[in-house]
Amino acid sequence: MSFFDQLKFDDATGLIPAIIQEQKSGRVLMMAWMNRASLEKTIETGRTHFWSRSRQKFWMKGESSGHTQTVTDIAFDCDGDTLLIQVEQAGAACHEGYQSCFFRSVNNGRTPSRITEKQLFAPETVYGKK
Repeated sequence: MSFFDQLKFDDATGLIPAIIQEQKSGRVLMMAWMNRASLEKTIETGRTHFWSRSRQKFWMKGESSGHTQTVTDIAFDCDGDTLLIQVEQAGAACHEGYQSCFFRSVNNGRTPSRITEKQLFAPETVYGKK
């Protein structure tokens, strides 16, 4: 039995959530969606590949920014419905220029959130005008 048989891709979309974690620090960098093809490509190349629900397109992390992720481990939860992918991150994981996509924290729920880390680059310098 292949480990793919143990995974539960969504019946309607064929997707499974993937949590991306920096191996050295344990920090959660991002969450993205994978289909079987993107997971196969990730395993084949050792670089993370995802499915963009908004663009309806297959993509490799860092293909436009150069901020790539080298896979060090792929695990899945007890239900087989979520992936945990540990990586070595080169540059920022977030398209907004932060190390992690989780750069905002809730204060008390009544005031605006706060930014909890330094921005590594301005998005327009990598992706053009927003």
